[in-house]
Amino acid sequence: MLRTIKAERITKPAFAAIRTSTRLTQANPGHLNANQPPPPARLETKPQRPATEVGWDKPPGHSWHTSPSPLSSSSKGKEKDTGTSTSAEQSTSATPSKPKSRLKARSAALQLSPSAVDQLRFLSSSRGELLRVGVKNKGCSGMSYHLEYVDKPARFDEVVEQDGVKVLVDSKALFSIIGSTMDWVDDRLSSKFVFNNPNVTETCGCGESMRFD
Repeated sequence: MLRTIKAERITKPAFAAIRTSTRLTQANPGHLNANQPPPPARLETKPQRPATEVGWDKPPGHSWHTSPSPLSSSSKGKEKDTGTSTSAEQSTSATPSKPKSRLKARSAALQLSPSAVDQLRFLSSSRGELLRVGVKNKGCSGMSYHLEYVDKPARFDEVVEQDGVKVLVDSKALFSIIGSTMDWVDDRLSSKFVFNNPNVTETCGCGESMRFD
């Protein structure tokens, strides 16, 4: 129902309000009247896309890849330092410590005096052979020293090398001679090799034979 308003008093704003009220009344006469303000305009909202999705549609057989967020310089430095220290610790723990050697240098079975070295050098240069020291059954006390020249060492001979000269010790006499000192004595009465042997327990009166433990 339109209001009756005199023509001379109608202004433009009043006329626009009358037209709006008339349209709303015709569209929904049961709920609106002339005194009710118009309802607010309805806004259409579109569904928001999930934040974790890169796109709505993807072609078949294609997978989306997202690049990792860049690390700051401080984080990179910490990661680098941590990796270096970890690798150093792993290399340290993986490398076994070398066991200390408890083996001592074995002393020679026979020691040579300077005069014995000179005489052995002379004999080796003149004869071109090696001198072998052994023991055999002889004399009053039962054993005596035996010296012989050989071309090369036997299979089980003990090779004693000192100051550039070599002398052989018979394997059968090794336990009787070990720890001895070989000397060369040259006097008016005789020239011979003598032995200072701590293994001797008894000697005969002439000194040619001895007894061992």
